Amino acid sequence: MQNLLPFRWAALALVLLLAWDASGLDLWIVRHIGDASGFALKESWFTEGLLHKGGQRLAMVVMACIVAVNLWPRFLPLLTRRERVWWLAVTAFCLALIPIIKSFTLTSCPWDLAEFGGRARYVSHWAFGVVDGGGGRCFPSGHASAAFSYLAGGWALARAYPRAAHAWLVTTVALGVVFGVSQMVRGAHYPSHTMWTGWICWAVTVAAAHAGPWRLSRGAA
Repeated sequence: MQNLLPFRWAALALVLLLAWDASGLDLWIVRHIGDASGFALKESWFTEGLLHKGGQRLAMVVMACIVAVNLWPRFLPLLTRRERVWWLAVTAFCLALIPIIKSFTLTSCPWDLAEFGGRARYVSHWAFGVVDGGGGRCFPSGHASAAFSYLAGGWALARAYPRAAHAWLVTTVALGVVFGVSQMVRGAHYPSHTMWTGWICWAVTVAAAHAGPWRLSRGAA
């Protein structure tokens, strides 16, 4: 029963996320950020330069560190080989999954909407096959995945380094929220785009940690 608890939390989060989608709050929120002239912070040095481009560079550095930990056991020596490989594999899977999903979506970004200076009309990402007149490929948030894809580190570290695991999870979630908000105020994404990225990466990590042949041993988060 205890092993089912993470899945129940993920299911509850899914229900809440679906409720958010049905509420129409996505468009309501971005309308308080942008106007007919667009989004004031779209090209800000802080949101675009530091948080967007800088966040992408940070994600690459973190991935390089995870690869180093996997290849050289002297880093974090208490981790088992299984935990190292699992950490790397799940992280790489999440990093690849979000762009793949984005490549199939027809949903455009808020800054593409006609009311914000673009040419698209608002269409829910649940309206499968409906073209909104924009460029599409905006759902879910790719930039938020530069943080949420690394959630697996919290599970991989949990047995041998519980304090580091907790710090890793808190930092990862915090960065994911910051990246998501920064892209939202730029007009690049709706709030739900970030929420879905977070949920997908979380659900994948939970499933990999607790089910199937690749599941982690007891003591994992």
